[in-house]
Amino acid sequence: MLITHAVEDGTLRVALRGQVDVTSPAAAAVEIEVLVHAHHPRRFAVQIPAGEPTPATFSALLRVFYMCKGLGIPLKLSGGPPSARRLFMVNTA
Repeated sequence: MLITHAVEDGTLRVALRGQVDVTSPAAAAVEIEVLVHAHHPRRFAVQIPAGEPTPATFSALLRVFYMCKGLGIPLKLSGGPPSARRLFMVNTA
């Protein structure tokens, strides 16, 4: 499993256990999609690992963002360096 998760007060909290490698961005996104569809959260929070995200990590996060956007679930990103969060915000604005 590439992620850990918990559900609390309608919020699904997911933590990536490490950077996603080039062979597994789809697997990470699918794991998260299954959790979202199983728990029907009102909010969704993702904690990314320390360090600059790999392109595969960023790809998985964008897939999850667009899924949540389509379902009307707000997504909050935490962890990682500020530059990674800014890059995510720029690419999802």
